[in-house]
Order: sequence, then structure tokens, then C-alpha cells
Amino acid sequence: MDKQNVIFKDLGIIEYQEAWDYQEGLLQENLRVKAALRAMENGQKSVDNEVLTSNLQPPTSNPLPSTTNYFLLCEHPPVFTLGKSGHKENVLLSDQELAEHQISFFRTNRGGDITFHGLGQIVGYPILDLEKYYTDIGKYLRNLEELVILTLAEYGIRGERSKGETGVWIDPEIPGKERKICAIGVRCSRWITMHGFALNVNTDLGYFDHIIPCGIQNKQVTSIQKELGFAVDLEEAKSKVCKNFEKVFGSVLV
Repeated sequence: MDKQNVIFKDLGIIEYQEAWDYQEGLLQENLRVKAALRAMENGQKSVDNEVLTSNLQPPTSNPLPSTTNYFLLCEHPPVFTLGKSGHKENVLLSDQELAEHQISFFRTNRGGDITFHGLGQIVGYPILDLEKYYTDIGKYLRNLEELVILTLAEYGIRGERSKGETGVWIDPEIPGKERKICAIGVRCSRWITMHGFALNVNTDLGYFDHIIPCGIQNKQVTSIQKELGFAVDLEEAKSKVCKNFEKVFGSVLV
């Protein structure tokens, strides 16, 4: 299989709602392209010309529109986000207390339960057309875990999977020592993905005291900084994430 081109964008520090809206716009753009392709396959004469010209692929001799893959990285100001199957009671602060702590809160359309995003955390949002890779959500989640596991290995940290729990853990099989270092929650519509992963790098882990992370009782959270005993360069960590994304997904970031 040829390597897929993926447009990379580092959004820097960005409010959660703004990043969500941006992802949604990219997803909807790709859905419009897919709708146009279906119309053409069904022999319909009327195809939205805007769709045909709005995709960002470089011009080729092939007149057909094509979906566009993206990989977004960012940091968010402090925010708790709740997945569509999550439970608000896993937030241990009242709305007033959230305001006092200057923590935003959002109900989202991703999978998973409650998690925290904040500064010093690498949040990755792949907007991928899985029909260009494989139509298997389970495999996609395992690959997100794999790119994080490979990144942690470069810091001498052994990241692992925990049976029945999405994300990346350290010592998941040692009761009382299991700790989560990366949360994962995605949405997929017509095989177009959004949302993604949150890797704790130099994250202030005190915020996690205000939630039951991912709805999982009596398990800790950790970060690269906590595991190593010192802060690491965030830009360097981002470059490792990008390199391992290319490796795991057989893609080229452009």
C-alpha cells in the first residue's frame, strides 16, 4: 500500500471549543467529498462543484475529488471533557467550583468517559479517512496506542495496554501500581475519524484529583515528567509523536 499524505498542523495552545469546531469542519468537508463520490458512482448528474474544488489535494489528471487526511496537535487550557457514554458524576466539582478553579467543561460526541486536558499535555486529533487505511475501529484504536507506546519507549518508559481499557498504561498488571499516561477517545463517521489521544507530558496532574479519570476507580494517572523525575522538552516530544505517527500509520506528514 502506498503511503498516505497527511496534512500536519500544530495548533499550539487553543481553546477546546475552537479545536472541536475546527475538527468538525474538516470532518464535514470530507463527508461532503464522500457524498459527491457516491453521487457520481450512482450516476447522478448533479455533483456539488464546490465539493469538487474545495478539497486540498494537489491537482492531478484524476478529476475525481478525494478526501484529505489531517493530523492536528495542540494543547488546551484546563478543561474536563465527557464522552457520550460518560457520567457527569465522575466530575467531583460542582459547576460553581469548576468556575472558581477556571476549568471549562464540555460534553462531547467522542467515545469514553471523563478526562482532563491542560497545558503540558500533547493532544492529538487525527482526521483520517480509514477507507484509505483499513475499516476497523479496533485496529485504529490499537494503532493510536502503539504510536504512544513507541514514543514513551524513546524516553525509556514502558507503556502498555490494559485489558478491556482503551489508552496507554504503566504497570497495568500490578495492582495498586497501575497508572494511566494517555487517554484515547474517538468519533468515526462514514470512516472519517476525529478526536483522538491526550498524552501527559509535563501535565499538572493535580487536576485529575477533581475527576474519576475515564470513570475508572482507584487507579492513578501519571506523566512523562513524573516517571522521569524531570520535565522534558514539549517540542521534542511532539516531534517524536509525529515520527511514530508516520511509522504506525504508514503515512507522510506534509
